[in-house]
Amino acid sequence: MAFSILQTRSSSCRLSQRIYDHLPPSPFTGCLPIYTPLAPASSPGKVCARSLHRSIVFFLCSLASNTPLHSIVSARTHGRENTSTVLGEHRTVTMEVKVVSSKIVKPRYADGAARPNTTEHVPSSVFDRITYHIQMAIIYAFQAPAPSTEDIERGLAQVLAVYRLFAGQVRAGPDGALGVLLNDHGARLVEARVDGATLVEFAPPKPSPVVLQLHPDLESDVQEVVQVQLTRFACGSLAVGFAANHAVADGHATSDFLVAWGRAARGLDISGPWPTPPPHNHPGLFRPRDPPLVNFEHRGVEYYRPSPSNPKQGEGGHHGADNVVIHKAHFTKDFIAGLRAKASEGRGRPFSRFETTLAHLWRSMTRARDLSPEETSTIRISVDGRRRLSAPPGYFGNLVLWAFPRSTVGDLLSRPLKHAAQTIHDAVARLDGAYFQSLVDFASSGAVEREGLEKTAVLKDVLCPDLEVDSWLTFPFYDLDFGAGSPSYFMPSYFPTEGMLFLVPSYLGDGSVDAFVPVFQHNLDAFKQCCYSMD
Repeated sequence: MAFSILQTRSSSCRLSQRIYDHLPPSPFTGCLPIYTPLAPASSPGKVCARSLHRSIVFFLCSLASNTPLHSIVSARTHGRENTSTVLGEHRTVTMEVKVVSSKIVKPRYADGAARPNTTEHVPSSVFDRITYHIQMAIIYAFQAPAPSTEDIERGLAQVLAVYRLFAGQVRAGPDGALGVLLNDHGARLVEARVDGATLVEFAPPKPSPVVLQLHPDLESDVQEVVQVQLTRFACGSLAVGFAANHAVADGHATSDFLVAWGRAARGLDISGPWPTPPPHNHPGLFRPRDPPLVNFEHRGVEYYRPSPSNPKQGEGGHHGADNVVIHKAHFTKDFIAGLRAKASEGRGRPFSRFETTLAHLWRSMTRARDLSPEETSTIRISVDGRRRLSAPPGYFGNLVLWAFPRSTVGDLLSRPLKHAAQTIHDAVARLDGAYFQSLVDFASSGAVEREGLEKTAVLKDVLCPDLEVDSWLTFPFYDLDFGAGSPSYFMPSYFPTEGMLFLVPSYLGDGSVDAFVPVFQHNLDAFKQCCYSMD
C-alpha cells in the first residue's frame, strides 16, 4: 500500500504552470541561506540550537543595504564577543556581536500617580497552567534611521507600568500555586552592536541559527518575565529582540503589549480600545459551575496519564531533530485564491485562508512523508477562547485550547482538498464556549490531582505522522512602530522540530502567506514538489 502512494506521487504532485516555489523578492538583496551543522553543546563559544527551549522568534528584516550575501555561518554565546563569517565570492568578512550593557528597566509611573501594591500575587489561570511553559522570543529589525535607544527604553518603562504582569516575576503564591508577583521587578534590557557589517549581511531570509544571536539568552536562569535586546549595525539598522515567558501570556496578549509599547515610545496614548490597565486573571474569572459539569472528554486531549510506555515529559527536554531542515513556502494571493476556490466548490460559504492553506500543507506533508494509508494523522491547532468565553475586552494572559482534526492517510490523499479543509473546519468549530467551560470545570473537579494527570502541551522533537500549527495570520505584529516606521518582514527562528508549522502574513502585505515548515531532509524534495501544486 505504501508503494501505491509513492507510485502516484509524480502525477498527483505535478508542478503547476506558474512557479510558486520561488520566494518573493527578498528584503535581503541577493541573499541566500546556508544551513550548517550545529556545534555540540560542549563546544566553547558556540550555541547548540538543539539545546534551546522552544523559542518562537519573529524576525523582521530591514531593507537598509544592497550588499550581496551568498552564505552565512554563525554562532553565539550570550555576553561574549562572538563572530559570524560571511563568505562572499572573493571575500571573507568577520562580524562580532558585542554585548555592550545589560540592565533592568523598571515601570515608570506618571508624576503624582499613586504607586500600586507590589505584594499582589496574580494566580495562574487554568489556561496558563495547561499551556507550554517556555520562553517566546521575537526579533524585530528596523532600517536606518532607526529609533533611538532612549525612546525605546522610555516607552518600555511606561508600558510596563500598564502591563504589570510583564514587569513582575513568576512565583508561587501563599497557597503554593504558581502565578505572577506584581513586584515591579522590571524587564531586562541588553544593548549590543555589530561593527563593520550591515544587517542585510548578517541575517538570512529564512530560519537559520544566525537569528539566535539577535535575541536574549533563553538558556540561563531567567528571572524576568520579559527580556529585550537592542542590536545596532554599522548601516544604522536596529534589531530589537524580545523574549517573554509563555506561561504568563499568549500570542494575542503579547501582540497587544508590543503595539502599546510602540505607541508609548512615540508619546501616544497606549490604552487603545481596551481598558487600562488590561484585565488579568482573578478568582472571579473563569469560575467552574457548582457542581462541575464536564460535558466533554479532556483526558487524552488537554491532559494525559503518564505510564511506563508514555512517561511524563519535561519542559526542558526539547532538542530538535538532527536531520530536519526548515523550508519556507511562499503562497501568493492568487495561489491561495485558487486553492480556496477548489476546496470550496459547491459550498455556500468558502473556507477561510487559514483553513485552506493548512489543509493544503497537511496533504503535502502527508504525501512527502510517504506514510502508510492505514496511519492516522492529527493536527494540533491553537484556538483563542476570548470570544468563546466572553472574556473581558483586552484580557491579558493565556486563553487558548487546541482543536485536533484527524484523518487517515488514505482519506487525506485519495479524497479532494475539500475533505481536509472540512475536517479542519469542523474540529475548530467544536471548540465552542461550552467546550471551554467544560475544561474549566474538569480542571477544578479534582480529577487531575486524583488521577495524576499531566498536560499534553509538552515539546517533542518529531511530530510525524502528526502536525502542529501556530498561525500568526491575524496578529498585528507589523503595527509595532517606535517612531521610525513599522518593520517590513518577520519570520520564526531556527526551530528544527519536524512537523511544527508556522503561518505568517508575507511582508509583501498583499494577502500572501509564508509557511515555515520543518521537514526531514530526505522528504524535502517531495514536499517542495507537492506544496507548490494545486493537484
